[in-house]
Amino acid sequence: MGAPKLVLATHNQGKLRELRELLRGQVPGLDVDVDVVDAGAVDAPDVKETGVTFAENSRLKAHEVAKATGILAIADDSGLAVDVLGGSPGIFSARWAGRHGDDAANLALLLAQLGDIDAGHRGARFVCAAALASPDGSLDVVREGTLEGTLLTEPRGAGGFGYDPILQPLGLEKSCAELAPAEKNAISHRGNAFRALLPHIVAALS
Repeated sequence: MGAPKLVLATHNQGKLRELRELLRGQVPGLDVDVDVVDAGAVDAPDVKETGVTFAENSRLKAHEVAKATGILAIADDSGLAVDVLGGSPGIFSARWAGRHGDDAANLALLLAQLGDIDAGHRGARFVCAAALASPDGSLDVVREGTLEGTLLTEPRGAGGFGYDPILQPLGLEKSCAELAPAEKNAISHRGNAFRALLPHIVAALS
């Protein structure tokens, strides 16, 4: 078995599955289940997100992982941008309440902050920046994807993670957490960013 050809700088298996499905059949000879791996499979370093934008953080992670592993790398950074909060929580989405990854606390704090905001002013969007980088630094591509919606007044649905239970995509009557995985992936910010990056990934692997 040869070395992996592409590493996604994450330990999130859902992201890995999504990337593999996008790449399936796109590159002759590419076995996505073997050649496309996550960070844990190649002992990729955990990179601190010191940038001030989603694009900066995704680019930083992609370049550091590519350089450390010697493998073409993809990284993403994403979060929720709320209109009345000037785009916050933004890059601080995962630690809005103070502790990284505490979804329940983040949701509770955000809903409390928006308690007096009426439905007409609860516009928000999920934003994702996905970056592709080569070990020698010659490849540097970033693409962004968004999912526009409005914020509900209370969580709905048991699927997804993060702020999914309170974002209702425009044109739908369900929160992101009430959507089936295939429905969500078809419109998600991450799926849109990965799809925009896809031609560059295919070219780099071909």
